[in-house]
Amino acid sequence: MSSFAATVGDWARAVEGALEAVFKESVQELVAQLNSLVPVDTGFLRASLMASTTVMPALSLDNPGGAHSVDVGTIELVIVGADLGDTIYLGYTANYAAYVHYGARGNAPRPWVTMVAQRWVAIVEMKATEVKQRLGL
Repeated sequence: MSSFAATVGDWARAVEGALEAVFKESVQELVAQLNSLVPVDTGFLRASLMASTTVMPALSLDNPGGAHSVDVGTIELVIVGADLGDTIYLGYTANYAAYVHYGARGNAPRPWVTMVAQRWVAIVEMKATEVKQRLGL
């Protein structure tokens, strides 16, 4: 929490609701970037992203085939319902997600999750700037 608050800055602690707004908007941006960089376009992998405040979503679902569309509604509900200081776990539930990320059977790794996770501080800084501008600070 302190590293998140430190990244955002003192101004956010002084403005009611600013820390929470930056936190939730940062997680929403992380979700958007994760799904925009899914390296295979089966639809199922992208649609299997889930969120929780209690446990990391498990790699547990077989691809049933057919077309799949992303519905971030349930993810948004978790984000909106989270309190400042909660951990929001984001994970793909398609059972082959790890094979795509780390590589398998001669396929090169495509570590999109790691790449986006490494952007967390930059995402928080970007959202802090946006919230600060929106509030006229």
